[in-house]
Formats: sequence, structure tokens, C-alpha cells
Amino acid sequence: MSDSWYLIADIGGTNARFAMGDPCSDGIRNERTMSVADHPSFMSALQAYLDYIHESGNWAASPEAACLAVACPANREVISFTNSDWVIHRDDVALALSLPKLHVINDFAAIGHAVTALDERDWRQLGDGKVEPDQPIAVLGPGTGLGVCGVLPEGRRVHVIAGEGGHVDFAPVSDEEVEILRRLRTRFRRVSAERLLSGAGLSNIYWALTTLRDAQHRHASPADISAAALANDDPVAVEALEVFCRVLGAAAGNLALTFGARGGVYIAGGIAPRIVDFMAAGDFRERFLAKGRFRDYLNDIPTRVITRDNPGLFGALRFLKERH
Repeated sequence: MSDSWYLIADIGGTNARFAMGDPCSDGIRNERTMSVADHPSFMSALQAYLDYIHESGNWAASPEAACLAVACPANREVISFTNSDWVIHRDDVALALSLPKLHVINDFAAIGHAVTALDERDWRQLGDGKVEPDQPIAVLGPGTGLGVCGVLPEGRRVHVIAGEGGHVDFAPVSDEEVEILRRLRTRFRRVSAERLLSGAGLSNIYWALTTLRDAQHRHASPADISAAALANDDPVAVEALEVFCRVLGAAAGNLALTFGARGGVYIAGGIAPRIVDFMAAGDFRERFLAKGRFRDYLNDIPTRVITRDNPGLFGALRFLKERH
């Protein structure tokens, strides 16, 4: 790795990931993940990372550039996170890093910058379909929230359409999903897709199903629910994860139609890679295809779960390399 370096970060509602990126290659080193809950502010976490690379002997003056991928709208001078109390002041961070400008992009925009450089080692395809070169790509992924973006490849560059598609209205398909929606509306009034397609969303589905089935609410956390489902230890947890995968498939299909995503649909985030076998064995792909007259259209579009570690850091690095 060269002496010059980029600071790259992928900051969600639960974890903040920092690393040093190589301007001359796709090399990433000194990755470090910090819990958002362990730091009162972003600046505290940033300083902890800078101290870490200094103490480990990897400090090489100031970075040439920096890109923060954030789980919230990124087009403001003062950035407030959707799912944490952190706030980022662009000018303060640029000053702390001795940079004239700080690049801040949406976390799923970072995934968008990464997808065209991924290969078959970095994802697992569910179902049929083949990528058409230079065609639109759709990206979505449940984690602490639900991220969404579109990608328009153009030669070596990509144009990423960043948005807040996780906050569109949830659209139930089955009678069961209608009943889940009714119960969630008593808690949230408006029910967005993220209210189901996220870690908290899995808990919401499980809660709704326990009330529907008059069953015991045995698990308090999304991790416990998914673990019980994967172990086949709780029939309501199994059903909750099945609903989660069906709703994710339907949302992916909607996004594929919206973008005309003949370049593929990529599923990112922290949840899908952990349940990919469950998704493959269940109704995810069938619900993706279940769009009436457009089933054949969607059948040609591949759906791929990104399994590469920290693709957001990789995307932030590629974003910087396109601009410097």
C-alpha cells in the first residue's frame, strides 16, 4: 500500500466502521468497527480511530481525502442520523482531518459504487437471471434500517441515485400481511417498509404474529428471533422470518420494476447474508417474481445477496478514486 491514504467510513445506526484506503488500488487496511452506543459523538469515534492508527504505527500524516458513508440523508451541512443520536458537522470534521473538503454520501450510495466491481466471490445468487451490461441496477438491504439506491453504469464510472426508499409505504400482498399491517398501525399509525424490513422490523413482525396467533412472545431481540427461526425452535419465529423474506422479495421486485433493473438486484445490509440459506429455501425469489404480467420480465433479472465483508467501505473507496 502506498504512503498516501484515504480515510473511509461506513456509519450506521448500530456500528461505525473506519478504514484506510489505498488511492492506487482497491486495498483497504486497518479496518476497525466501533459501537455507536460506546461513543457519545461521531467526533469521539473518529478521534478513537485516529488514535488507533497512530498507536499502531500506521499514521502517515493527514489523509489525502475522506469519504463518510452515512445511514441518513447526506446532502446537508449538519448531518443528523435517522437511527442514532450522532450528528456530523462537515466543516468540523474537515478541519480535524486538515482537508479542504469532506465527502459525505448515503451508506447505500456507497454500496451502489461498490456493486459493479464485485465478482462471484462477493455475492450469492438466488434464482435465475443474467446481468445485462450497462443496464440499471437496484440495491436494497435491511439492517438497522432499510437502505435503497439505484445505479446507472457508464463505462468505468457509475451514477448512483441515492434516496430514502426504505421509508415508502409498506404494501401488503397476502391476507396475513394485511393483518400484520393492521396491528402495526396501532403502534405506528403510518407503516413504512422499514417498519418490517430491518432488525426492529423483524421484531415488529414477530410481535404482530404473536398477537394474531395468541402465542407467547418468547424473544425480545431480532437476533434471538432469527436464531430461534434458523434453529426451528419456535414456530412463530419461523413464520416471522418467512414473512420477512417474502416482504423483502416483494420489495425487491417492486424496486426492479421501478428502475428497470436488468443489471441485477443486489441485497445488502447486515441481515440478509446471515439468513441467505433460509432465503434460498423459502419464498423470497417467488415473491420477487410474483408481479402478474411482468413475471417473465423479472425472471430474467438476477437477485444477489452481497456476502463480501464491509462493502460500504469498498464503495466509499471507489467513490473517492473516481474523484481524485
